[in-house]
Amino acid sequence: MAFTRATGKHRAPSRLTRRSANLAGVAALATTGVIGTLASPALAADTEAPSVEDTGLTQIVSMGSLADEIAAQAAAQEREAEQAAAKARAQAKAEAEAKAEARRKAEARAKEAREAKERAAREAERKRLNSFRLPIAGSYVTTGYKTGGALWSSGSHSGVDFRAASGSSVVSVGAGTVVEAGWGGAYGNNVVIRMNDGTYTQYGHLSSISVSVGQQVAPGRQIGLSGSTGNSTGPHLHFEARTTAEYGSDIDPVAYLRSHGVNV
Repeated sequence: MAFTRATGKHRAPSRLTRRSANLAGVAALATTGVIGTLASPALAADTEAPSVEDTGLTQIVSMGSLADEIAAQAAAQEREAEQAAAKARAQAKAEAEAKAEARRKAEARAKEAREAKERAAREAERKRLNSFRLPIAGSYVTTGYKTGGALWSSGSHSGVDFRAASGSSVVSVGAGTVVEAGWGGAYGNNVVIRMNDGTYTQYGHLSSISVSVGQQVAPGRQIGLSGSTGNSTGPHLHFEARTTAEYGSDIDPVAYLRSHGVNV
């Protein structure tokens, strides 16, 4: 029995024709970003699925993965940059704090040094003001305290005499305030000083006076020049120590000077 091939409108599409149509559909879906197939079950069963290489999806997937990788690298680089910046800020802060601490310590040391220097200066000044010395440098006593004789109206010497050539510098034995400066009768030109410890010292027979009443004097301050004015037999310095400014309150001037550290 002979068979004839079907022709006309009832002819079934060839396998090649169906493959071409399916590829065209996949390409269209790939172009619009749709992944998959909308073919009916009957059509899907009747057609052969194209390979990924045939549709061009490999290129799309590869491009997406590259973009993700670039984004990840950019994010990682940004994090690294932020970490580096934070580390730099922390280091700069630590350096600034270290410099501030160094400055603070240096300032504290400088302040301590200044205060120590000021304390030393105050102590030196205190010692200087509290120090005592001979009324004439390098001199010595020629007539002692309470020496008797007709030369003194009281019958005895109320002070001591220091050897001094006329015009020798006479200085205050300590710090005090001048309470008398001028003519003192038998004492001639004389100066009386109220010392800072409350005692009084007197300097007689001066040829000249270089201080005035009310003036404050420091130890070693020149108050006049030695001479032989008043009741005197020759150039010398009459020196007295007293408990008051008045005559008759005298005390032993040598003991007085020695009690203040003066070698007499």
